[in-house]
Amino acid sequence: MRTIDVAEITARISQAVQELNFHTPQPVMIQLTDIQQREPSAAGRKAMNAIVENRQIASARQVPMCQDTGMAIVVLEIGQDVHLTGGDVREAINEGVRKGYQEGYLRKSVVTEPLFDRRNTKDNTPAVIHYQLVPGEALRMTVACKGFGAENMSWARILTPAEGIEGVKREVVRCVEEAGPNACPPIVVGVGLGGTLEVATFLAKKALLREVGIRNSDARYAELELELLRLVNETGIGPQGWGGVNTALDVRIEYYPTHIAAIPIAINLDCHLQRHMEIIF
Repeated sequence: MRTIDVAEITARISQAVQELNFHTPQPVMIQLTDIQQREPSAAGRKAMNAIVENRQIASARQVPMCQDTGMAIVVLEIGQDVHLTGGDVREAINEGVRKGYQEGYLRKSVVTEPLFDRRNTKDNTPAVIHYQLVPGEALRMTVACKGFGAENMSWARILTPAEGIEGVKREVVRCVEEAGPNACPPIVVGVGLGGTLEVATFLAKKALLREVGIRNSDARYAELELELLRLVNETGIGPQGWGGVNTALDVRIEYYPTHIAAIPIAINLDCHLQRHMEIIF
């Protein structure tokens, strides 16, 4: 049995939400500068120049890369042999978000409920929290700051089995085309397949949290990821919607077994910021 004080979680989340908004991980910066250099469209290169410069300024000055500093999402993979002490883990997570957004002077964008008074909570809480119980005595925490320009362009539906792979290709490309510049390309496309509707949506979000360059472990789905990336980039939307061949940085798929009567599919878009990190205790 391993004991972890939830105060450690609070401290790490507070640090993470600030770092995610100020700094670009090196693998992502390498990918962006590579696209900047090889984008054939003059307008697309101009957009990429602005994106790369913005990242550099944000890091140097410790200011947010985007005015939308995101809604905090935390995925907790808790080992069965972990004992959390010191308080309520949900409140510890929200306290970390609260502290990080206040200390980092990050914009607070969360409202109390979606329809009626929509009052700002003024501290960017509550976070969206997903819990997963896994074997072992480790605690793995993925923290993301999800902007809603891309989130607003995401959706889910159920395909018939007869629509198959071609139906998946059609829907992914359609989602990207309908989003156009609104998702702030070059984007990352997360695709969740299988399970039930709510499982597919979580899988799409989980796909976005994968690190740069990591393909699905199933070779068939890895091949489909690359095929979808090619199709998305053939739309010609390009960086910031200014035209070009780099509409997407990546397409990532996660899947789960499903019912014989359906193919649940969710498509979750993320802008080029890709603000997420993994923390292991």
